[in-house]
Amino acid sequence: MDEVVTFFNNRDRHAKAVEVGNRLLQSSLIQFIHVDPNLFYQSWNYFIQRSDKSYSLTDCISFLVMEQLGIQTALTFDQHFTQVGFLKLP
Repeated sequence: MDEVVTFFNNRDRHAKAVEVGNRLLQSSLIQFIHVDPNLFYQSWNYFIQRSDKSYSLTDCISFLVMEQLGIQTALTFDQHFTQVGFLKLP
């Protein structure tokens, strides 16, 4: 959700960001994974260990959650996901 809302907001589309965010929050098809301290520190260590990459901390959290849940495809425009070995849509 963080990445999608930020995508629209950074393009001066705040109203669209709010609309999309609210739709995600209300969808029965979306499962939210909350970042607990354990996931945060695992992701922070992942981030630290990859100083040669420009991954965001949010990317690192996403990578670890996807690995833990066995998700292989991401709906993203971010090429970092393919660098780590995930498939990407579109």
